[in-house]
Amino acid sequence: QEQLVESGEGLVQPGGSLRLSCKASQSIFSFHAMGWYRQPPGKEREAVANMPRTGSSYYSDYVKGRFTVSRDYAENMMYLQMNNLKPEDTAIYYCNAYITGTGSRRDYWGQGTHVTVSS
Repeated sequence: QEQLVESGEGLVQPGGSLRLSCKASQSIFSFHAMGWYRQPPGKEREAVANMPRTGSSYYSDYVKGRFTVSRDYAENMMYLQMNNLKPEDTAIYYCNAYITGTGSRRDYWGQGTHVTVSS
């Protein structure tokens, strides 16, 4: 059973930076894509960034130009570098990865990590 474990939660002031990490229990080569989602207080979960195995990464309009997703195949890690943080970035952030088969998709989720942006 694949496991994803996030780390890096914290409280940061507006304009500050934070880096989230996601550790996979197995090789991330097997994933079709990896990415980050977030759930702000009282709102639904939303996509933040997605990084396919090949091709360009996707960023939501809310974070484009401020957040950067990256991965380390040797360490089976994915990262989310968050710069110029805003109070509206406050949310629980979830690591996601999925594999695909013939007509199917299997998603894996981390447990979530809290990010609070406040002065």
